Amino acid sequence: MTESKTKRRLAVDVGGTFIDYVLLDEATGQVVVEKQPATASNLVNEFMTGIERLPAPLSEIELLIHGTTVALNTLVQLRGARTGLLTTKGFRDVLELGRGGRPEIFDLQITAAEPLVERKLRREIDERLAADGGVLRPVDLAEVRREVDFLVQQGVEAVAIIFLHSYKNPKNEQLVADFVRSQYPDLSVSVSSDLVREWREFERTSTTVINAFTQPHFSRYARAVESATREGGLTNPIAFLRSNGGVTPISTAERRPVDTLNSGPAGGVVGARALLAATRYRNGICADVGGTTYDVALIRDGEVVERSETIIEKRPIMGSVIDIVSVGAGGGSIASINPLSGTLKVGPESAGAHPGPACFGLGGKRPTVTDAQVILQMLDPERFLGRRMTLDKGRAERAIVEALGDDSSVVEHAAGIVAVAQANMANAIRQMTTQRGLDPREFVLVSFGGGGGLFAAGVCEELGVGTVLVPPAAAGFSAWGMLNSDYREDATVTVSLPITPDNHSLLARHLKELHAEATAALNDYGFPVGGVECSYSAEIRFAGQEHTLSTPIAATVVEHDAEELIGDLPGLFAERHKERYGHGDPGALTEVVTLRCRAIAPVVRPKFPVPATADEVVPVASRDIWFPATGWYEDVPVFERSDLRLGVTLHGPAVIDEWTTTVIVPPGWTIALDDTGNLELARDGKGSAR
Repeated sequence: MTESKTKRRLAVDVGGTFIDYVLLDEATGQVVVEKQPATASNLVNEFMTGIERLPAPLSEIELLIHGTTVALNTLVQLRGARTGLLTTKGFRDVLELGRGGRPEIFDLQITAAEPLVERKLRREIDERLAADGGVLRPVDLAEVRREVDFLVQQGVEAVAIIFLHSYKNPKNEQLVADFVRSQYPDLSVSVSSDLVREWREFERTSTTVINAFTQPHFSRYARAVESATREGGLTNPIAFLRSNGGVTPISTAERRPVDTLNSGPAGGVVGARALLAATRYRNGICADVGGTTYDVALIRDGEVVERSETIIEKRPIMGSVIDIVSVGAGGGSIASINPLSGTLKVGPESAGAHPGPACFGLGGKRPTVTDAQVILQMLDPERFLGRRMTLDKGRAERAIVEALGDDSSVVEHAAGIVAVAQANMANAIRQMTTQRGLDPREFVLVSFGGGGGLFAAGVCEELGVGTVLVPPAAAGFSAWGMLNSDYREDATVTVSLPITPDNHSLLARHLKELHAEATAALNDYGFPVGGVECSYSAEIRFAGQEHTLSTPIAATVVEHDAEELIGDLPGLFAERHKERYGHGDPGALTEVVTLRCRAIAPVVRPKFPVPATADEVVPVASRDIWFPATGWYEDVPVFERSDLRLGVTLHGPAVIDEWTTTVIVPPGWTIALDDTGNLELARDGKGSAR
């Protein structure tokens, strides 16, 4: 890594409504927060406009970390490249057939996602590998040339290459990829064995095709960011946040945009893990309220809950990712009447930053959650974004009246909008907790995002959660979390071996190979071998089962040749199986399907501020606010967060204002600063269990 005397790092999180910036000075611990509206058609210029307002030039930035929704938006909006597919003869329809099941068995009108590659652009190559990776039929490059010529004539910009059993032997795929790149250098090429070394043909095909579909647009965006920042004076590295919470160089992100699909929400979860590590709490619900979505993740026993496969817009994607549930419930979520049921609906459609909520005065005509909060005076129109914006209450009222009913009930309509949005948020948390056998009352809610503090206490009341933590600069917390993100590389291999003494040495050898692969990638980024930490896990199942559970493997198996510890895996797996499903036989035959290694090169963590102490704090204003339990509550005191001190406990109702966010403290709640500068809300003076 390039050394810098300034030791400043910059994290930039580009969301659907705003771009958040957090600038860290490692020497002093000072953090500067900035925001800029996000306009999809002018994103790079908006990106640079916000940077120009920061108190440090790009020439003094040691590392720029970027979290973005560009690849995700490209996929969701189906605005990717015209893509072709080269696959083994007989397998062109895998992408369309999928698993043949019904993921939502009670939805009689469910439809599968349209394939990203139309059938005539799925071309078959008469090659074949055996299940063990042996070559049964070699590649005929003349055939490859004919098929790729056809794809180019059809206007294809990107090609995905997926051959049967290539996770065992990438030889045929790599041969074709090298040929296509040499003959058609303008084509974007995605190869399954470069992206996913696991079995399951449909999921592997889907992942590779999504990478190909999003790569040209993402690559253009990444190069535009790099060009603009280099012209602005940046000389040090640029890294992109990955969906697993780690960071990767911009060159790698360009090749693997599929790894960045959930990079925005991932930053906040990484930050929440660092935040909880500095407190007495071990279990946390991460709740990120942005302008478009409400993103939920879990931290259990101090570790982020991950998964090895995710689904976006009905399309499976393989690879280690933070387990995040997102619902369309943010500040810009639009309220409407469902024409079929006549009931109030909030989201998932969003007004975004432009035209934005009606109260922004930028042309928005439809009512949003933010408009409702202005009417209920949860937000102060004169103090929004540190007085950078003035909100128009009259426009908010007109939007609600025109869309939902007469003006005599505008407050009731606004209250209904907030209640529906809050219920949607609570249901998202239930998906992650109660539906998995977890009690949300054993968690604290880590609330962040621009709208997090407006909903945190209300959502907790619905779930019985007793404690909320709101970090400083909560609106930019995802960007702050990126500053805690390490460089990571994941290496995987499908082995499908029973866990028997005869296979212990073979499994250990596979782990060592994964270790070498993952650490070599980080070494290429400039990190020394001694600075890299590795962890290991296995996807295990009982013999005869279809699905697996991830089970950790002790690092000593690799680092100290303790192969005998492989024999502990069946018992560890049985314990996890019992926890998840209520039963597990440690004596039953088990098998390892996939082995994983994660190599981590840690970065320097931002320091938490040390709050000053005081005996009292004085409100800066007061206003009437509408609460669900009481209706209008008069003269609710408003405090500036910067005025709060350690040792002062405030009783609700109250409002805590910060220039990027507002925290509502309802009646029956208290709020105080903790030792690390977080706002800690407690219901009835009692916090969560742990």
